[in-house]
Amino acid sequence: MELKKTGDIKFVKGGVCAAKGFKANGVQCGLSHAGASVTAKKNDLALIVADKDCAAAAVYTTNKVKGAPILVTKKHISNGRARAVIVNSVNANTCNPDGVEKAEKMCQLAADELGLKPEDIIVASTGVIGQVLPIEPIAKGIKPLAEGLSYNGNAAALEAIMTTDTRPKEVAVEFEIDGRICTMGGMLKGSGMIHPNMATTLTFITTDADISPEMLQRALDDVVKVTLNRVSVDGDTSTNDMVCIMASGTAGNKTVTKEDGDFGIFQNALYNIMLNLARMMARDGEGATKLVECAVSGAENDKTAEIVAKSVITSSLFKSMIFGEDANAGRIYCAIGYADADVDISKVSFDMVSKGGRIALGKDGCVLEFDEEEAKKVLAEEEIQVLITLGSGGGKAVCWGCDLTYDYVKINGDYRS
Repeated sequence: MELKKTGDIKFVKGGVCAAKGFKANGVQCGLSHAGASVTAKKNDLALIVADKDCAAAAVYTTNKVKGAPILVTKKHISNGRARAVIVNSVNANTCNPDGVEKAEKMCQLAADELGLKPEDIIVASTGVIGQVLPIEPIAKGIKPLAEGLSYNGNAAALEAIMTTDTRPKEVAVEFEIDGRICTMGGMLKGSGMIHPNMATTLTFITTDADISPEMLQRALDDVVKVTLNRVSVDGDTSTNDMVCIMASGTAGNKTVTKEDGDFGIFQNALYNIMLNLARMMARDGEGATKLVECAVSGAENDKTAEIVAKSVITSSLFKSMIFGEDANAGRIYCAIGYADADVDISKVSFDMVSKGGRIALGKDGCVLEFDEEEAKKVLAEEEIQVLITLGSGGGKAVCWGCDLTYDYVKINGDYRS
């Protein structure tokens, strides 16, 4: 997938290990679904560790049910500082009576092995909800996990957070602040249970830029709204969604403490990381064969544009239409029409665009006649844009989604087995 760039940044390799002073690793400790055998050679436990104390910030799911790791992480980084992340897949450690105890135990195990304090640790889990998390495999795996930490360990860590993901999702960039080269990298897991009520994922971001915890949180709060918060796969908001970022300051720039030009540069780098991870997640939606980008312009304001774009990408009929490569333009008008926004349908027009061409499907509230063969060419591509004009103002927004396939039902019909 093509990386999308804005501003003066350079894409580099290394994921969460791209920034100076960050190690990572992943191992298979033996976690498994109830009644299922351990998946051979699939890592299920990961660590990310900084060489020095970091500023830290996070955003979390808006689901009223929150995984125990979220409750523990919120407490641990309430002072805006962290040193490491421990995360497991397979089991979400959610809706369990001993969930907080197990999450705290994971932090203690990591802290003991790393010579840190438990409150220095961010903890996260992903997987099946409502099954008790066995701590014994994690306790057994923590020593080899810590011993294998490496400045090149990003791939092993990334594998450990994947569940139904079919593609690894990581990105890193270089940028300049105060005459110093800074680096930022991130990794993400997310394929199903993806809906734009927060961040729809587990995402971990590291940077060697020097920035205060307050400004780090502000940057994250702003950027998540226009990236990960605009992705939908299936309309379900996870209980364990979490985006965490750690900033070590190793790059040596003057500390970013206010909303000035340096803050803008930092925020732009973060936007590039999270934009590309968002696109990767949408493309890898469970069972998906296509990435869909819905760009709405001409809205009364940006919020209206966002509501309309989300309405289209979350429509099951629209998603099925994309899978079937059937240019049923009425479904797009339908999704716009029930969006919770004030829209004058008589002014709404839209085209569909891909490497296969561009075709106008709707104009001023009416479906246009079009060449079915040309429409097939447009919809046959892996990445498709829906460009909607509301004709009412200067507001605009972009959201991302995917098609709805037979495989989505197959994957979720036997998720626990």
